[in-house]
Amino acid sequence: MWSSPRRLAALGLFAAPVALGCATPPDSSAPMATTAGVPWPGEAWEVSSPEAEGIDPAAVTSLIADIDAGRYGLIDHFLLIRNGRVVADRHWDHSATYDSLAAVQDDTTSHQYNYDHPDWHPLYRDTHLHSLQSVTKSVTSVAFGIAVDAGHIAGVETPAWPYFDAYDPDMSDARRSATTLEDFLTMRSGIAWASAGETYDDEAHPTVILENGDAWIQYVVDRPMKTDPGARFDYNDGVSVLLGKIVREATGQRIDEWARERLFEPIGIDEFYWKITPDGEVDTEGGLYLATHDLARIGYLMLRGGEWDGRQVVSADWVRASTSPVVPDVAPENDRVDPGYGYQWWIPSHEDGETEVFAGNGYGGQFLHVIPEYDLVAVFNGWTLHSRPELPSWTAVQERIVPATSIGH
Repeated sequence: MWSSPRRLAALGLFAAPVALGCATPPDSSAPMATTAGVPWPGEAWEVSSPEAEGIDPAAVTSLIADIDAGRYGLIDHFLLIRNGRVVADRHWDHSATYDSLAAVQDDTTSHQYNYDHPDWHPLYRDTHLHSLQSVTKSVTSVAFGIAVDAGHIAGVETPAWPYFDAYDPDMSDARRSATTLEDFLTMRSGIAWASAGETYDDEAHPTVILENGDAWIQYVVDRPMKTDPGARFDYNDGVSVLLGKIVREATGQRIDEWARERLFEPIGIDEFYWKITPDGEVDTEGGLYLATHDLARIGYLMLRGGEWDGRQVVSADWVRASTSPVVPDVAPENDRVDPGYGYQWWIPSHEDGETEVFAGNGYGGQFLHVIPEYDLVAVFNGWTLHSRPELPSWTAVQERIVPATSIGH
């Protein structure tokens, strides 16, 4: 670990339900990163060098060498942006490896939820669009915030379950009536999902059942309540699907079209693919594909407080709230790390309620990290499924790049 004016902690991936409380709501008057004089990418990002942007180039070279050596597993792309300029951009072609790995799997069906099939994962049908998996949730949160800003959704204290009246939820359980949109956004829905120790390799995992099913919304709505809403963090892919449906109910547009018009096009994202479920809804728990450089645009938008070249795409208040540790500690039993969670964004490091790092993460090694103090945006896209890499790319930027970066450069 390293020292800095603010502490950063490493984050493991936590999905088991744990009891916790709620943080104080974020201060909407707190300052955001300034946008005065910053560069904005056009069709492409401005390019610089690590040294010119205050990063010791040896740290970048060393990290890339370890990726070359396979110490971080199968990494497809590493992108590092400082001060709005690309300072590291390396792509690895593992297509032959993915083909050979697919050949040894029992299931060779070309299906969008066969994660071993190279037509679908990690790149979409030989394009440059990379599967984001659960980073999709963080992008969904931005689109959700735009709907709140536009007045289509009253606010996060709005009751959640009336949006699903058509699916006949069991409202005899009084806990459903007490559930708010913020409970959904922060993974404190109270809905029963995976049991402790259950993984995506288990056929009985609710997410596996969901992805193999034909009626996604109904399946999630029919899940029983397990705990009081707002009382317990319980990572739940199904709730993220419900958030996408809420945007459709509130705006009258399916969320892929809403995001295209209100989020992607305004920040220069022209191409994407988003999986559609058998019941005609958008897979907002893990189905989005973006180019690596375009995923970085999402991070840069959030770094700049929701502004893009003079246009407020999503409000600074939403950015601040969604990237704050609303849930301050998702693993209280672990004394080594204290990650938090916002509105579908992970908060790997925070101190006294102040976010130091916010991030999206996804299955197989999809990581978007934003470190405002250092004006850094980093993206890792990878596809390490059936083995554990020697080193975790989740912590690479914090442990190797930040210590080599000058503040205020």
